[in-house]
Amino acid sequence: MDIIPAIDLLDGRCVRLYQGDYHKSQVYSENPVKIARQWADLGATCLHLVDLDGAKQGNPVNLTTIEAIVKSISIPVQVGGGLRNSLSIAQLLNLGVKRVIVGTVAVENPALVRELCQEFPGKIAVSIDARNGRVATRGWLETSEVLATNLAQQMVQSGVTTIIYTDIHRDGTLGGPNHKALRELASHVNIPVIASGGVSSLTDLLSLLSLEVVGITGVIIGKALYTGNLDLAEALRAVGPGRWQDVPPDLGSSALA
Repeated sequence: MDIIPAIDLLDGRCVRLYQGDYHKSQVYSENPVKIARQWADLGATCLHLVDLDGAKQGNPVNLTTIEAIVKSISIPVQVGGGLRNSLSIAQLLNLGVKRVIVGTVAVENPALVRELCQEFPGKIAVSIDARNGRVATRGWLETSEVLATNLAQQMVQSGVTTIIYTDIHRDGTLGGPNHKALRELASHVNIPVIASGGVSSLTDLLSLLSLEVVGITGVIIGKALYTGNLDLAEALRAVGPGRWQDVPPDLGSSALA
């Protein structure tokens, strides 16, 4: 299972939000590049970046910082936040980002996701962020009527190769992952699912290993690493180093059949 440190970018700084609330942000570093190198040096096999400004505005904002991070480390980077068209995605991939994550567009324009999967095979992941089982959009500022499980199944048919699932009520709370929701979502799809939100300790992390059998292949961890509740090196020793899964291009197109 991949342990994926998260770096959330807001105004060029590394922050964490509480339950996705922009008004409840805490700055952990003025230098996200330094943080990225720190996680890479400790053995992380990949990083998860979120452009929070981009998620709110609908287009990438922190491109300079993202480029600096990608150039400073040798491990793969995946990026989400405000990616709602082909141009924005191409910009990030051209910077060296290995995988891009779309969210809002999956709900508001699912046909576009299918087109993106065809244009960038193997490079498109979908972030499904839910409150009480329903998908939130636009930087978590709005909640739709779309069920997370239904959206997940639709995205598989569109050619998406990875799903990142976040329980917003657990995000930034250190309250533990929502095993029931993770198991339900993963059982509805046949592609890798990455868990996000709530992991607060090594015990929480190890508890997710039982979900590997249903397709949970990784976990994104943010606040627990920044507060020191979870030590990355210790976590990697306990769980193993993991392995970034580059999806072959033909797999992205085969899902469209």
